[in-house]
Amino acid sequence: MARRTRGTSAGLDRERIAAAAVALVDRDGLERFGVRRLAEELGVDPMSIYHHIRGKAALLDAVSEAVLAEVAADAGEASSGWEEVARRTAHGYRDMAYRHPKVFPLLTTRAQTSPVALAALERLFAAMRAAGLPDQVVADAPMVLFSFLNGHLLARTGGGPDGPGPMPPLDAGAHPTMAALAPLLADFGSAAEFDRMLDVVLQGIRDRAAREETP
Repeated sequence: MARRTRGTSAGLDRERIAAAAVALVDRDGLERFGVRRLAEELGVDPMSIYHHIRGKAALLDAVSEAVLAEVAADAGEASSGWEEVARRTAHGYRDMAYRHPKVFPLLTTRAQTSPVALAALERLFAAMRAAGLPDQVVADAPMVLFSFLNGHLLARTGGGPDGPGPMPPLDAGAHPTMAALAPLLADFGSAAEFDRMLDVVLQGIRDRAAREETP
């Protein structure tokens, strides 16, 4: 593809650059990602990208924001209180992680302070406060929820869009308890497993709120 000269916009804007960057990371991974490679994909001089997004760090933030916008679109408008907001957000986040497993590590290693990220947190904070949960529980809950989501999804998306492979057979002689429980671990990485673990997290938030509300 012929490259446009420095300063030529080629119809670029932040949204188009971010979408191309997401596609490039999806294909080649973060290790190979850089402004020059992105410029080659877009057929422009790297300075044309810097005109819209200043530096690789800002570009990575734009990539994060682009995939988080998908979560906001998936979440829709919850109408049944804070748990529905939390569940829809969690499922949208999971779906995004499986669509973009090579992008997802960015969300776990960089502070997410974009408008779309803050809007998602505001929805959850506001729903919890409206339900009357104690302020300290409201303040702590998103950290608990996203710590679970990030750790769980990093483990489950490590194998790519199709998720992790099946667990290897366990030696019942060496690990008798784990072998006995193996049938209950057979759905590793599934939506059903995700929902069970999410239930544990949300139940913990409910229990904490109930304890703090008890005089």
